[in-house]
Amino acid sequence: MRHWGAAAAAAILGLATAQAAAAKDVVIHAGRLIDGVSKTERTQVSILIHDDRIVGVEPGYAAPAGAEVIDLTNATVLPGLIDCHDHITATHDKGNPVAEAVTRTAFDDAYAAVGSAHDTLLAGFTTIRDVGADPDVVIALKKAINKGEVVGPRMFVAGPPLGPTGGHGDPANGFDPELSHAHWSDWVIDSPEQARLAVRKLRRMGVDLIKIMPSGGVLSIGDDPNLQLMTDDEIKAVIDTAHALGMKVAAHAHGKQAIDHTVMLGVDSIEHGSFADAGSHALMKQHGTYLVPTMLVGQTVVDIALTHPEELNPSSAAKALVVGPRLRKNLGDAYHAGVKIAFGTDQGLAPHGTNAKEFALMVAAGMTPMDAIIAATGSAADLIGDTADIGSIQKGRYADIVAVKGDPLADVTELERVTFVMKGGKVFKGGTPGAR
Repeated sequence: MRHWGAAAAAAILGLATAQAAAAKDVVIHAGRLIDGVSKTERTQVSILIHDDRIVGVEPGYAAPAGAEVIDLTNATVLPGLIDCHDHITATHDKGNPVAEAVTRTAFDDAYAAVGSAHDTLLAGFTTIRDVGADPDVVIALKKAINKGEVVGPRMFVAGPPLGPTGGHGDPANGFDPELSHAHWSDWVIDSPEQARLAVRKLRRMGVDLIKIMPSGGVLSIGDDPNLQLMTDDEIKAVIDTAHALGMKVAAHAHGKQAIDHTVMLGVDSIEHGSFADAGSHALMKQHGTYLVPTMLVGQTVVDIALTHPEELNPSSAAKALVVGPRLRKNLGDAYHAGVKIAFGTDQGLAPHGTNAKEFALMVAAGMTPMDAIIAATGSAADLIGDTADIGSIQKGRYADIVAVKGDPLADVTELERVTFVMKGGKVFKGGTPGAR
């Protein structure tokens, strides 16, 4: 038997005491509470927090001995918001996109992303799903945030989107065919075999999900959003391989054929979904497929196309004026058909930190404010696959909590003015936005 000396015993006791002292108890007094699960707003509620987790949600204003009290009695308290379609390393700086494609490096994106992550968190988005970025940059950013080296939201990352030669994700689109870049073809897939290998490589690098480009897009050069550009066997190879590795798949899809085929092949979410019809919505409902509507990017690209088309890639302005208005109609039709909706902005064209502008667009398309909020909390967490940790104010979840002064059910634009942000039990913004 090993015998500990007095000095060693004292050191162990000191360590235990230090760990106990590091534990922190907080209680938030919420005047109004939207918990991300129930569609009924509650009043006068206490949220009990120990370290980074919620340990209880109680009626009335509790005052546990030794707990720090945060007074939000004149505020509306919600779960940390979730954006399921973000590009945290992308920034629209009003420059020439063709020139920047051959002059801007991943290092430029990495430095800009630090500020974008900070702005996103302080806007109340405590979690994002990044669905298109240089894998080295976005995985490193996620790790730095997890370590506390960078301030930002929790991140679930896809790395680069997978798509075919000449498709929406092909970086060489529109350039001199003789122009080459060492990594432009790394994630271009033109067969099921290439698809499987790309998914496995990305999983090895540390991504959380996979993004595919079965249809053409708007901001790319020359491809047609209405057309399905990936073959069914390529799409199926990605989905089957990703699911076998425990990852979900998000599909950029505008045209009806690409939407319908990808849904039937088992994709987890359709991003954009512009030209879906009633049959598409029936398929999505049957398969439990989420729609991530990305209204904000649609509005933003239309505004740019009308006022400063030179800030877009060639052909993009014309495509934007056709596709942009379809997003609103599609969301309204999908919502009324009972399709599951998860909040997503396609942020990067609009400034990071303005994500909450999506809410007003969702409501204008026909959603109730409560359903739009659920789309950015409980439903978003369900799409990501982590309802045990995020998306709701319930016992056991991370203490990711935000607040606004007014009532977002009466005016959903209140969510554009978040005054309190807590992530993992740590306050990053505000303290008493509604204090007397």
